[in-house]
Amino acid sequence: MVLDPELKKQLEEKARLIRQHIIRMINAAQSGHPGGSLSAVEILTALYFQIMRLDPAKPRWAERDRFVLSKGHAAPALYAALAERGFFPADKLLTLRQLGSPLQGHPDMKKVPGIEMSTGSLGQGLSCACGMALAGKLDEASWRVYALLGDGECQEGQIWEAAMAAAHYELDNLIVYLDYNRLQIDGPISTVLNPEPFPDKWRAFGWQVQTVDGHSLTEIVAATEKAQASTAKPNIIICHTVKGKGVSFMENEAGWHGKAPSDEQAVQALAELA
Repeated sequence: MVLDPELKKQLEEKARLIRQHIIRMINAAQSGHPGGSLSAVEILTALYFQIMRLDPAKPRWAERDRFVLSKGHAAPALYAALAERGFFPADKLLTLRQLGSPLQGHPDMKKVPGIEMSTGSLGQGLSCACGMALAGKLDEASWRVYALLGDGECQEGQIWEAAMAAAHYELDNLIVYLDYNRLQIDGPISTVLNPEPFPDKWRAFGWQVQTVDGHSLTEIVAATEKAQASTAKPNIIICHTVKGKGVSFMENEAGWHGKAPSDEQAVQALAELA
């Protein structure tokens, strides 16, 4: 699919607003994970504003599509997308990680409308997504399950157990996005514990694999449409991204995996995202 120019412009504006929210939230909390939140913005923008079937007024609507943020530390990006989509007021975003706020450091399905699964222990989210997709298959439901993984997260053995199960049960109603920014908290994934080669590994586990520019809304949407049309196999879309995307001093810097910007740094970041 080639996005209509006006729609593409609207989606790009949503992505810009989501990035601004991420900086403001983490700066206000003085805690959080900006790098991997910023790298996932286009994926979440495409999902929440173009791809998924949702009704913010009815967050538990039976026919809704489901989304699982397996890399739960990127919760600021998900919260910002949910707020912009209308699941809760955007002014709540600045309560991130505050005592008593539903917007904790990792998603809580019991406290935040639109959150389908509480995640944060890396590797577990894909298993949950597989369970949802299998339930959908058994019920002959029309809704789909979408999930977002981190590349460093793929060092977890549970990811590959889930990948094997998804192929075994032919979960073609499951579409996974890999935020492939090549960095984790301790440095490059290739030096911490190399999980490469991703395309070959996922194919070997029985998945349909595509590779896209993870900051191209057009490529993400087109790849998703292709995945939706495939049968008998689960789908993964490997999204080449930049950690800290949109903020010059955060881009491709592992040190910004889990560090909050100072007030001065937040001003600079917001100026770049204006």
